[in-house]
Amino acid sequence: MGKEYTAKSFKSGNSVAIRMPAALGVEPEREWTVAEESGDLVLRLKDKPKRKFDIDKVAGSAKSLKYIEPESRLFDARPSAIDAAGSTG
Repeated sequence: MGKEYTAKSFKSGNSVAIRMPAALGVEPEREWTVAEESGDLVLRLKDKPKRKFDIDKVAGSAKSLKYIEPESRLFDARPSAIDAAGSTG
């Protein structure tokens, strides 16, 4: 086992929190899973969430692209769709 530190719990809203010593190098704003194992609390760092793409930063930057109207058809209907439409009578 590594070096031990003392931490104190305190009330935070309707929860109880434990302040982590800075010497542990814990990054702020990270998520952890907490499990109880044989009377001990075990903390496990969760993976960082994947970055979400922000379209607002790039919207309008590709001026040479042509807008395609949503109602226009890009492809002919599949033969199975044509067969299904003809057999409804």
